[in-house]
Amino acid sequence: MISIEPEQFEQLVGEALDSIPEALARQIRNVAVVVEAEAPYAGLLGLYEGIPLTGRGEWYSGVLPDRITIYRNEILKICHSYEDVVREVRTTVVHEVGHHFGIDDERLHELGW
Repeated sequence: MISIEPEQFEQLVGEALDSIPEALARQIRNVAVVVEAEAPYAGLLGLYEGIPLTGRGEWYSGVLPDRITIYRNEILKICHSYEDVVREVRTTVVHEVGHHFGIDDERLHELGW
């Protein structure tokens, strides 16, 4: 397992978010992105919790932000180099943001995320 300082890992998550095309990034609404060291179970790299944009209606207001959690140690466990970490962080972030847009796992995997 590769070792990366938590602050550096969080920076990679920020860079992955910044890599999302501006037209899409402007559509992200009411989402908090956090990094946690440990996942609730092995193999979970990221998790989206909330109401996707496609499920929000006129009733949607005054709710807590959706949450995207990126699990540092699970990503580090599957990476062998810094470049692997950069790639996996970006893939995981884009995958979870895809859920925010209402895209399911099957379609995200078809798209390579």
